[in-house]
Amino acid sequence: MYRVALCATAAVVLAACSLGSGTPISSGYNQTDTTGSIAASPNLQSVALGGEPSARRPAVAGQQYAKLDDQAPSGSYEKAPVGALSDRDYSHTALDPEKARDIINQYRKDKGLKPLKLNAELTEAAKAHSRDLAKWDRISHYGSDGSNPWDRVKRTGFKARLAAENVGTGQVDFLEVMRGWKESPGHNKNLLLGDATHMGIALVQDPRTEFKSFWTLVIGAPM
Repeated sequence: MYRVALCATAAVVLAACSLGSGTPISSGYNQTDTTGSIAASPNLQSVALGGEPSARRPAVAGQQYAKLDDQAPSGSYEKAPVGALSDRDYSHTALDPEKARDIINQYRKDKGLKPLKLNAELTEAAKAHSRDLAKWDRISHYGSDGSNPWDRVKRTGFKARLAAENVGTGQVDFLEVMRGWKESPGHNKNLLLGDATHMGIALVQDPRTEFKSFWTLVIGAPM
């Protein structure tokens, strides 16, 4: 049995916050499918993300980054208005993967759940997506080649029975990212997946972009 939790139910904050006030964005997409296929989430419209996760898969297997021909489905991503986060200080923004793991695991422990281990393949999937988001300066669970989180996990060679993804943009540090994810039902559900055993996390920064910081967390469990 395959379980796909392509986590993204989070961007409810898109409707509740003002980018002009310097508020970062988190985006999530959550779905479980026992057949191993990908289907549209019933929460898709409420989180301002559209398109079917199975749509427009990349023509070239293993392709992970942006192409000149952008294939992310229309309506499946958000961009920041010019200058929206320009008043925030990102000079000390950094990611310590082990510390992030420990913060997540403490939260899971408090809920009676087992800890996650850092995994190289899931980290690769997270890095690939953060790089792609930074290149196109947007937040989405679709890559510019049309890939969805499940596609990206499979490309790394990780044979998953469960895979989930949380994304955030504009946060100054991981504690801010974590607060946003915990406050969002979809992201929080992914953090607390009882069957999950491994995780990968990445941060890409680009001061030339409007979003500035691009965080991706991938959680999974092998077959």
